[in-house]
Amino acid sequence: MKNLDLFSHAGATGVKASAPLAERMRPQNLSEYVGQPHLLGAGCLLRRAIEEDKLFSMIFWGPPGSGKTTLARILANETKSKFVSFSAVLSGVKEIRMVIDEANQLQDGKNKKVILFVDEIHRFNKAQQDAFLPHVESGLITLIGATTENPSFEVIAPLLSRVRVLTLKPFSEEELMTIVERALKDQQKGMGKYLVRMDEDANRYIVRLADGDARNALNNLEAIASMIQDLSEKERIITLEYAREALQKKALLYDKDGEEHYNLISAFHKSLRGSDPDAALYWLGRMLMAGEDPLFIARRMIRFASEDVGNADPQALSICVAAQQAFHFIGLPEGELALAQAAVYLATAPKSNALYSGFGKVKEEIGRTGYLPVPLHIRNAPTKLMKELDYGKDYKYAHDYPDAYVAQDYLPELLGERFFYNPKEAGFEKIIRERIDAWQKEKQRKK
Repeated sequence: MKNLDLFSHAGATGVKASAPLAERMRPQNLSEYVGQPHLLGAGCLLRRAIEEDKLFSMIFWGPPGSGKTTLARILANETKSKFVSFSAVLSGVKEIRMVIDEANQLQDGKNKKVILFVDEIHRFNKAQQDAFLPHVESGLITLIGATTENPSFEVIAPLLSRVRVLTLKPFSEEELMTIVERALKDQQKGMGKYLVRMDEDANRYIVRLADGDARNALNNLEAIASMIQDLSEKERIITLEYAREALQKKALLYDKDGEEHYNLISAFHKSLRGSDPDAALYWLGRMLMAGEDPLFIARRMIRFASEDVGNADPQALSICVAAQQAFHFIGLPEGELALAQAAVYLATAPKSNALYSGFGKVKEEIGRTGYLPVPLHIRNAPTKLMKELDYGKDYKYAHDYPDAYVAQDYLPELLGERFFYNPKEAGFEKIIRERIDAWQKEKQRKK
């Protein structure tokens, strides 16, 4: 039987026949583009700009595989503009100047617009981003940047004020299914001429593993297809079993140095604070399965135990420290359960931020009043000279009094009587509240 090669055939115009399926299937115009209806739907901002040939400088912000580069190329095609593309990883100010020179020549000679597409624009430093400013402002170039990082943090403010940030969303499962099915049927660029079929369960499996990433979905499809290329036409069916064998483990969307890292830990923290143990377990699982450092999660839970639970349940801190020690002792995967136990405990514990708020007030007070002297009566007096200077004079030893409490002042005189820690009625703090109230009554009675 003749060996079937799904990857060696004539590709789309301008695309090598040996290019990956995702590259061959890249849409060439708006009619082929799937997704982003909030930008490209009838009457939407970007759709109107294309139809009226009034493109503006913009930054596409979205996750990997959401169509940023494809959409930029389509904009150039639809508006008959010169499309210049380079990567922020490989290019610098010198290359930017060359593009600007070319844009000047095109504008003077052919009155043609230039779209400058900068992939991974967040990787440009300040000087490189500054180089765009006058030319974006003058309209010499239409800048289209693409980034997976939050532009608010990665793009300088002057450039950000001259562009519009358009958010691209991950593809929905329905949109990805359309993209995958189109690749299977396409006779010119896809796998249509090879009569590769796929059952619905396999399609859904590929789509769900892709996490909204079209490139990932098509790459996965190509990987699975390579397993069946030597089978007869009758057997050339992508089944769920083939899909699972080819794609053994899901690579979750996660960049430990990027925004998704902070998004997931934020979701975890807020689920704990919101007393939702199920959501807390889910986000914990997402981070662990994506390869997050478990000790980072443990550190965040220890912080949470003091910040959001506090003395409403003093045991929470001990449990989190124990979970950290347990994980450090037994490691993965067994240690995950210790983290899960601590997460559920925190989520279901009574909550109080009184300790966090109180310590914040203390730091604010110190910032205002500086380092006030310690009152003489609570200073230590280990030497004769210090005693002669009244260090420790009139100090009342609490254990000499009933219930080990005696009314006396401990704050600097300038502060007088201040209340930084204000326990709530939650959990154990209710008992602390009652104690403090009783001590305050005793202090008032002694005055």
